[in-house]
Amino acid sequence: MNIKAILFGGTGMVGEGVLHEALNDPAVESILVIGRRTCSVKHEKLSEILHNDFYDYAAIKNQLSGYNACFFCLGVTSIGKNEEEYHRMTYDLTMAAAKTLSGINPDMVFCYVSGAGTDSTEHGRTMWARVKGKTENDLMKLPFKAVYTFRPGFIKPTPGLKNSLTISKIIAPLYPILSLLAPKFVCTLEDVGRAMIRVAEKDYDKKVLECADITRIGRERSVGQT
Repeated sequence: MNIKAILFGGTGMVGEGVLHEALNDPAVESILVIGRRTCSVKHEKLSEILHNDFYDYAAIKNQLSGYNACFFCLGVTSIGKNEEEYHRMTYDLTMAAAKTLSGINPDMVFCYVSGAGTDSTEHGRTMWARVKGKTENDLMKLPFKAVYTFRPGFIKPTPGLKNSLTISKIIAPLYPILSLLAPKFVCTLEDVGRAMIRVAEKDYDKKVLECADITRIGRERSVGQT
């Protein structure tokens, strides 16, 4: 299957890394990046739509059909936000895009970047984990072909990309040690991107993917490309 993907979050660290992998993978035929500002990447596979309102897609809805994958990499920190604010910027924002896309492209595979520690019960003590858990749960109810939620912890950035977080670059040299001591909580950005491509191309038995799953699937995809 040739993948025709829509990507959100192309100017962030995760989105930039996923875009990098997609543009270099022969299984990806084309990728549409939707953002408030340009991702500043030029490639024959890539097209962009600049869009300001991530809660309403009526103005661009007719440009979103014909895609079979979505890599949703938008996200904000919960630091400094109350639950209402974080819910709007996480749950409401994600569901607005997902509901629009599921109505247009029912054969789409939707990949959502969540986070390690997400609370699927929606009733835990940690605010961000509850909101992420509700987002994951409600995405699973939408009429997509499949929904996969990715729960990375620390992500080792891809060398050479411009949007890597400073703290991630500082910690990156410790990745070999972290992957030995805490493999359930670390993965690489390459593996995140490759794992998304893998599950978009072929069904996978698990729908909630923790760091160990992301690493395993990403490495399988890497081996398959060599």
